[in-house]
Amino acid sequence: MRDPRRFRYRKRVGEAVTQPARVGAEEEVRSRVPDVADLAAALDDVDYLADPGLATALFLAVRLPQPLLLEGEPGVGKTEAAKALARVLDSPLFRLQCYEGIDAAEALYEWNHPRQLLSIRLAEARHAPLAEEDLFGREYLLRRPLLQAIEHPGPRPAVLLLDEIDRADAEFEAFTFEVLAEAAVTVPEIGTIRATHPPVVVLTSNRTRDLHDALTRRCLYHWIDYPQLERVAEIVRRRVPGSAEPLALDAASAVTRLRSLDLVKPPGIAEVIDWVAALSVLGIPRLDAAAVEESWGSVLKNREDLELARGRGAAWLAGGG
Repeated sequence: MRDPRRFRYRKRVGEAVTQPARVGAEEEVRSRVPDVADLAAALDDVDYLADPGLATALFLAVRLPQPLLLEGEPGVGKTEAAKALARVLDSPLFRLQCYEGIDAAEALYEWNHPRQLLSIRLAEARHAPLAEEDLFGREYLLRRPLLQAIEHPGPRPAVLLLDEIDRADAEFEAFTFEVLAEAAVTVPEIGTIRATHPPVVVLTSNRTRDLHDALTRRCLYHWIDYPQLERVAEIVRRRVPGSAEPLALDAASAVTRLRSLDLVKPPGIAEVIDWVAALSVLGIPRLDAAAVEESWGSVLKNREDLELARGRGAAWLAGGG
């Protein structure tokens, strides 16, 4: 019995997988995202508060369309922006979490080797002929996020999130160019698969390294900064139903003080949400030194940071001097 992994890969020259014609897709998107103000309001409706700059960047990513690179410190809402946009479009979100060493197989597709081997056994049992190309059809593909987004049937485009692209290496960046530029991917054994409804692509980066110019040139760009205290408190109250506004403001102010220290992992909005949720469960209505002492681990997730903050004191963090 032959192992399909040892077969020679032959590209079917000129062959491309055809997609149904795009019918009314642009009108469908325009009806949901007619302008920046409507998009900002729709994001608000799904509990994502976007400032005018971010709302504009997301609007252009949808309507041009063009990939959008969101950068900012960890925890400022980059990933949540893509999730909220998918909810507004009422489309699936295909998320690829990037990391060092990620390769094309994990992002695009793999061959279903167990199924291929089963087909070989069945063919041998039936004494039926089995050509090499029979084992490398679409039915044997295990689709990963990039291919899933490309093949999404619509009627609205999917949202493809390449999360923390800065954690991947330069070779993987280069691999994404075809997707970003042409909304297409090439499977050597099948051909080029082009999107009928090109996905809305959002890339996020924490700036752990600089991205290549060839990647950034293909993208719109927006930097997400830490929101003002009142905005943070409003975000927290939406994410932690029943939390008191004074407590949300106290926690937001305390996290702002923490960021003034030389922390290894400065807390973001996600940590404020976690902290307020923990304090609410503990029945604490306002932040004071005693409350801080009870809940350090909800906001600081690194031993060195914890020791540094404790050196300043719980009373300082709670705003008591």
